[in-house]
Amino acid sequence: MPPRVGRHAPWPSQIRPEVIDAIRAAGIDRPWAHQARTAEHALRGESVVVATGTASGKSLAYLAPVLSALLDGSEAPNGRGATALYLSPTKALAHDQRRAVRELAAPLGNRVRPAVYDGDTPVEEREWVRQYANYALTNPDMLHRSVLPAHPRWASFLRALRYVVIDECHTYRGVFGSHVAQVLRRLRRLCARYGSHPVFLLASATAADPARAATRLTGLTVAEITEDTSPRGELVFALWEPPLTELHGEQGAPVRRTATAETADLLTDLAVQGVRTVAFVRSRRGAELIAVIAQERLAEIDRSLPRRVAAYRGGYLPEERRALERALHTGDLLGLAATTALELLSLIHISD
Repeated sequence: MPPRVGRHAPWPSQIRPEVIDAIRAAGIDRPWAHQARTAEHALRGESVVVATGTASGKSLAYLAPVLSALLDGSEAPNGRGATALYLSPTKALAHDQRRAVRELAAPLGNRVRPAVYDGDTPVEEREWVRQYANYALTNPDMLHRSVLPAHPRWASFLRALRYVVIDECHTYRGVFGSHVAQVLRRLRRLCARYGSHPVFLLASATAADPARAATRLTGLTVAEITEDTSPRGELVFALWEPPLTELHGEQGAPVRRTATAETADLLTDLAVQGVRTVAFVRSRRGAELIAVIAQERLAEIDRSLPRRVAAYRGGYLPEERRALERALHTGDLLGLAATTALELLSLIHISD
């Protein structure tokens, strides 16, 4: 796909100047046009889904109005006159978003207090989230099993809820999507009971019909932003077919080399060249096997290289996952064989 030139637009005037200054401090002078349009819908109280490409700045599109609202809420007598809820399909994505929010909102001090609320959150920290956090990051399962059944304990948070962010909204489809849709309707009913009517901000890089899908998911009329105005370098897609081997199968049919072996070879070659790579694999066993094969082959070249390739899958302890995510983001890891437990968000950080 050919390269594309980006188009800028000014931030809506309702965005607080402190937020704009924080964004500039992060190295972003002006937003892309689709980011500004998304923020305009949010500030008008209109639910919106932004469906643009990977690394197009969808997070900033919804974070700008969310942070502005949280600053407004920090001026309330209790310091939490506005709250926001972030929903993601995986724990890894929620933790990554918390890091991004903390870095972006650092110049704003303690007026923005993001916190993850998931199955790994200690009991004492959960109470702090309920009482003091104004940006809670969780997932639909925790919303269903922990937050909504205990809504009296979340009353102050729900009463001030201004925005609900639903990231990677395309994952909520089929039977799973219908279940999440009912959870969101339950959330809306409880918010109405406490006097709030939050705006829903959804994001996806792969939704085919974003407005229709988001409307069915939330039960609200949702506007869509689909024109990607961010710049993009040339993008190459390669379809790789494993070569034929000398082996023959049933009735003499030729046998191709396994995708696992080919992937391990590709991961090895790219690691030797210093190219940071993520190989997504269908199963936990496949991820472990590819990592082990690549490590063995790298050891034959340089004994230090095997430590720079690893596997990422479900079943790891939280601290193990966090360590792998940090190593991937910093470049300490050159190659990772991963299942879908690792969100595609990592590609945003490691792509050059």
